[in-house]
Amino acid sequence: MDVKVFTLPTCRNCPAAKKISQEVAQKYGLTFREIDISTPDGQLDGLMYQILSTPSIALGEDVVSRGKLLSREELEAEVRKRLDR
Repeated sequence: MDVKVFTLPTCRNCPAAKKISQEVAQKYGLTFREIDISTPDGQLDGLMYQILSTPSIALGEDVVSRGKLLSREELEAEVRKRLDR
């Protein structure tokens, strides 16, 4: 499973979402990927996940947050749910 964070350069909550996501990914041994949706490739990825606002976070193929900054605890809970499947 990987952690994808969809960001924009103008998003004020994106740096915090990126930091939390990186730390949670490292803690659980997951791959981390930042996707800047202001780039052509990022826009394609954003369309595939139906991302319209940032920050947004996907775990694997599941979007767990759209346009909302999740706390570390909320993101860890989402990761644990998926690892326990």
